[in-house]
Amino acid sequence: MKKSFQILIALITFSSSVFSQNTFTLSSNDLGGEATINEEFNGFGCTGKNQSPQLSWKNAPEGTKSFAVTMYDPDAPTGSGWWHWVVFDIPVDTNELQSGAGNTKLNLTPEGIIQSITDYGANGYGGPCPPEGHGLHQYVITVYALKTDKLGLNKNTNPAIVGYYLWNNTLAKASIITYYQRKDK
Repeated sequence: MKKSFQILIALITFSSSVFSQNTFTLSSNDLGGEATINEEFNGFGCTGKNQSPQLSWKNAPEGTKSFAVTMYDPDAPTGSGWWHWVVFDIPVDTNELQSGAGNTKLNLTPEGIIQSITDYGANGYGGPCPPEGHGLHQYVITVYALKTDKLGLNKNTNPAIVGYYLWNNTLAKASIITYYQRKDK
């Protein structure tokens, strides 16, 4: 009986270590289940603060040389979704973007990071602003661990091209989803 118990404890310990391996993870101190007026866009009829959320990540896979972050709305009534934020060439020793880092005028990101154009036609963060009466939209925020230190693109590169380069260089990715619904006026 004692030996069976010891074997059981050994198996539990072994399986716990195998199944609790550290995985690439993205989190935010600012976001919960739904975005707020802080993240909402200021324009297109929306009156939010247009502040990008704080994001942090951990446990990047071996071989990671840089990171990228995107924010995408697959529910936008465009036929192709809507890119709200496209950030790349984030140095491998960076594991956080602070609140407001998407405002390119504030210089809150490490030097060399590129925030390319969004579907709003501007560089940096452009928050949620779904059409009135369109219901909840989901916003997928993804961090990519990349096998290259630079994508070789610039701040005028459109999101589809950036996405192509991300797809070709991604070792791992982690996402969080938040939702937002524009309040009818």
